Amino acid sequence: MAEQAAPVKKLHGRAFYESIGSPKYIVAPMVDQSEFAWRMLSRSFMTPEENAKLLAYTPMLHARLFAQEAKYRNAHFQALRPDSDEPWLDGNPSIDRPLFVQFCANDPDKLLEAARHVAPHCDAVDLNLGCPQGIARKGHYGAFLQEDQDLIFRLINILHKELPVPVTAKIRILETKEQTLAYAQNVLKAGASILTVHGRLRQQKGHLTGLADWNMIKFLRDNLPPETVIFANGNILQEEDVQKCLDATGADGVMSAEGNLSDPGIFARSPPVGEEGREYWRGRDGNGGWRVDAVMRRYLDLIHKYALSSRPPERRPLFVPGDDTAWLTESAEAEADAEGPARKKVKKTVDKSLHTSPNFSAMQPHLFHMLRHFVSRHTDVRDMLAKCRHDGIDGYERVLAAVETKVAEGLLEYEKTDGQSFADELKALPEAQDDEGDDVSSARTVRRCKRPWWVVQPIIRPVPKEAMAKGAIQAKKKDKGKGVQATAQAAAENAAETITETAANTTEGAARSVSGSSTNGPTKVAAEGEKGADAVQMQKEELESRDRLVAG
Repeated sequence: MAEQAAPVKKLHGRAFYESIGSPKYIVAPMVDQSEFAWRMLSRSFMTPEENAKLLAYTPMLHARLFAQEAKYRNAHFQALRPDSDEPWLDGNPSIDRPLFVQFCANDPDKLLEAARHVAPHCDAVDLNLGCPQGIARKGHYGAFLQEDQDLIFRLINILHKELPVPVTAKIRILETKEQTLAYAQNVLKAGASILTVHGRLRQQKGHLTGLADWNMIKFLRDNLPPETVIFANGNILQEEDVQKCLDATGADGVMSAEGNLSDPGIFARSPPVGEEGREYWRGRDGNGGWRVDAVMRRYLDLIHKYALSSRPPERRPLFVPGDDTAWLTESAEAEADAEGPARKKVKKTVDKSLHTSPNFSAMQPHLFHMLRHFVSRHTDVRDMLAKCRHDGIDGYERVLAAVETKVAEGLLEYEKTDGQSFADELKALPEAQDDEGDDVSSARTVRRCKRPWWVVQPIIRPVPKEAMAKGAIQAKKKDKGKGVQATAQAAAENAAETITETAANTTEGAARSVSGSSTNGPTKVAAEGEKGADAVQMQKEELESRDRLVAG
C-alpha cells in the first residue's frame, strides 16, 4: 500500500470537526434530493443554536462529469451568480454552511480535478463509498470499490495531500467486525478527517434493507483512536431516534437520509406542550409532528425566494380549529367549478430556466415522498401533483391550496369526533407479538411512528421476512429451502439485478443529457415518460424508485 505523505497545512480530524461547530445533526448526501432548497428547508426548523450543530451534504456528484463538463457543473452546483463572483446558493457562507460536497469516483486525478472546483465553496469534500445501486456497480464506484482498498486509499490520499479543504468518506459495513475495522483504518490512514458509517451491508437495499447494525458502529467507536470523528447512519425515523443512536453507538453525529426526506424537521426539537403554534400538531395522546401544509408552505416559499428570486406570495395564517371556515366553502365551490365541463386548454408559458434548476426539478419527487401518507388517502391531490410539473410554480401552488383545504377538513373532523377519527386508524394497525423483534416484524415500528395523514411521518419499510411473505420478493427454485432469511435475501438480490440495471441506464442517460444536450436529461426523460404512460401511475412508481436512489 502507498506510503502516507505529509498533508498540506490545514485542520484535520477532530480539530477540523470542532472548527465547524462540532455538528451533531447531519443531512445525508442523497442523489438529486439534498439540493440547496431542501437543505435550507431542513435548516429552517432549527433554532439558531441548533443550526450551528447541523451539517448538510450536497447530492452525490459524478466526479468525471463534474471535472470535464461545465454544463454538468452549472446544472448541479450553483455557488456563484451567473457571470459574477458574488456568492449565490450552494455553499453560500452566510446561509449554507457547514457544507460537504460529495463525489463518486474511481479515478484519483479526475476526483481531484472535480474537487478543486468546489473547494472554495465548501468545508470539506466527501467520497461516496456507500452507494449500493446497480449504476454504482456498472460504473465501478460507491460500495463497489470496497474490494479495491488500494484504490480507495489513493482516492482519499490525493485529496488529503492536494486539496486545501479536508476530505471525508462515507462507507458501509462489511460482513465481519474485523473486516469493517480494517476498512475504516485504511480510510483514516489515507487521510479522511471524518468517517461516516452506514450500518448496513452493500446488499441491504430495497426490500432487503432491514435494520442498520448500530453494534457494528459501536465496535468501530471502541476500536478506533478516540480522536476519530464518526458519524452514524441508519434507523433514524423520528427525532427521538437521534439521541438513541448517539447513546448506542458513541458516534459524534447522526446522519439521516430517508427520515429527512419524509420529515425535513426531523432534527428539530418538538415545541413544548401549549406552544405548538400553527405549524406543529399535537394530538390527544401527546404525540405530534409538523403539519404537511406547513412544511409544504415553507418549501414553496424557499423556492420562490431562491430558485425564482421573487417574493413569496402573501398567505393567510394556517388554519387551526376555531378559525373562520368561510374560506373552506369558497375552496369547495372553486373545486366544483374545476370539475365542471372541460374547457379549452390554454397554452401556458413557463420559464424554461426553472427546469434547469436543480432546486425546481427536485420538487415533485420531494413532495411525493413527503406527502406519501397524505396522497395515499387523497388520490385527487396525488393526481394533481403528478400533472403539475410542467405548469411551473403555479402548479405547485394549486397543489398547496388543495393540501391546505384537506388538512383543515381533517383537523375539523378530528375535533368533531374528539380524536376518534385517528384512534380508529390506530386500532386497525396489526399488533406486534411479544416475541417478535423489530428485525422480524415492522408492526411495532409502524405503530410507534403512526401519525394522522396531515402530519409528516416516516415511510416504514417491511423487513425482509415480511416482504417475502407478501410476495414483494420471490425466490428462484434453487434458493428455496435455505431458510426464510436466506431465501428472502437471495430473492431480493435476484430482483434487484433487473431493477437496478434499468435505473442505471435511465440515470446514466440523464447524466449524458445534462452534460451534452440542449435539454436537461431529467426533464427530458420525465417529459417523454409522461407522453407514453399514465402520469399518475408513473408518479406512484416514482415513490419506489426514489427510495432506491437514496445514496449510500
